[in-house]
Amino acid sequence: MKKMLAMMLALVLLTGTAFAAETVSGVATIPEIANVKQFELPDSEALQFVQDMKIGWNLGNTFDATFWDGYNQNELYIEKGWCGVYTTKEMIQAVHDAGFNTIRIPVSWHDHMNKDTFAVSEVWLNRVQEVVDWAIELDMYVILNSHHDMVKGYCYPSSAEYENSEKFMRVLWSTLAERFKDYDNHLIFESMNEPRLVGTNYEWGYNKIWPDCIDSAECINKLNQVFVDVVRASGGNNADRYLMVPGYAANPDNVIGDWFKMPEDTADNKIIISVHAYTPYNFALAEGGKTTFDNTLSGDVVEIPTFMNKLYKKYIANGIPVVIGEFGARNKGGNLQDRVNFAAYYVAAASARGITCVWWDNNGFTGNGELFGIFNRQKMQWPTYDIVLAMMQYAGWDKIPPKPVQ
Repeated sequence: MKKMLAMMLALVLLTGTAFAAETVSGVATIPEIANVKQFELPDSEALQFVQDMKIGWNLGNTFDATFWDGYNQNELYIEKGWCGVYTTKEMIQAVHDAGFNTIRIPVSWHDHMNKDTFAVSEVWLNRVQEVVDWAIELDMYVILNSHHDMVKGYCYPSSAEYENSEKFMRVLWSTLAERFKDYDNHLIFESMNEPRLVGTNYEWGYNKIWPDCIDSAECINKLNQVFVDVVRASGGNNADRYLMVPGYAANPDNVIGDWFKMPEDTADNKIIISVHAYTPYNFALAEGGKTTFDNTLSGDVVEIPTFMNKLYKKYIANGIPVVIGEFGARNKGGNLQDRVNFAAYYVAAASARGITCVWWDNNGFTGNGELFGIFNRQKMQWPTYDIVLAMMQYAGWDKIPPKPVQ
C-alpha cells in the first residue's frame, strides 16, 4: 500500500510539469510517522516565511569547489571540479519539479578574488547570478552564501586574522548586496558556512572554556554583525531581506550557548538562525558508522528531537526562524530503506517544530566518499527518489499527524 502511495505521490508531482529527469520510486517504503508531536507555532511573519520555503536542496560540491588545478586554466572550470558536471537550467528545473521549493547555492569566493583588494571576479559573479536567476524564475527560494572561505588571509574567525576577515566580509557582501539589491525576498543571504578554527584541534569541537574558542566565537559574532550592517546599508530590497547567520561550525549547540549573539538589526525579525545537523552522526555522516536507522523511540530518533527541541525553545517559540541548511544521510552499502526512514522522521520532526530543512547533495553516488547524492546531474536521474518522496510527504506543517504523542 505504501509503495502505491509513493508512486501516486510521484505522479502528482510530475503531472503538468516539464519534468525531464528519470525517477526510481517504489523501491523503498515511505514510513507512516505517528509519533511526532505538533508544536505550537507563534503567529510570526518570519516563521510563515520559513514555512513557505518548505523543503530544500543543496547544489553541493559545485560553486563551493576550491583549490582545483583546472582553475589555473579557466576559473569557470572549478564549477565541475568536484561534482564533474556544469549546472544547467534543466537541472534546476528538475529540482523544482521534484517538489523542492528552496535551493541553497554554496559559493566559495576567495579563489575568485584579488588577494589584496578582495575584488570579486566579474566572470565568476556573472556565472553564479545566472544559476540564481534560473531558480528565481521558478519562484524558488534561493540561499546564497560564502562557503569554503575559512582561509587565513581571507576570512578566518580569530583575533589574529580579524582585520583581514572584516575586510573580506565588507567587500564581498557589499559586492553581492549591490548586485542583487533589486531581487525580492525569494533571495536569502547567508553570512558564512560553518565558521570555525580550521586546522586546529577545536575545528569541529567547540570548547566553551578554551581561550581560542572563546575568541573565535566573539569574532564570529562580530563578523555576523558586519554582514548584517553591510547588507542593510546597501539599499534596495536589502533593507529588509531575510539574512541567515550561523554560530561556531554551524553546530546547533553553538547557537544555544550564551557565546552566540544575535546580530542587531534595523529590520524587524528578519534574521534566520542557520544550523547544520547530520544527526544522528553515527548513522548520517560517520564513515564506517551504523548502516541502519533505528526508528523506535528508544533508538536513533531520540537524538533528532533532542537538538530540535533546544532550537524550538530558544528561537521558534519566540518567533525567531531557524533553517537547517544542511542535513542528510550518506549511502552506506545501499541502505536505501534506512535513509528513507531517516529522511521521513527528520523532516517530520523539523516541520512539527517550525524548522525548514535543506538536503546536502554533493552529486556523490560511487566510491568510498561521502555519498549524499540523490539527484544524479550527469544522467538527469533521481536514482533514490523514495528519499525525495519521504521528504515531500512530511515537509509541511499541515502534513504532520495531529497526535500528541511523545
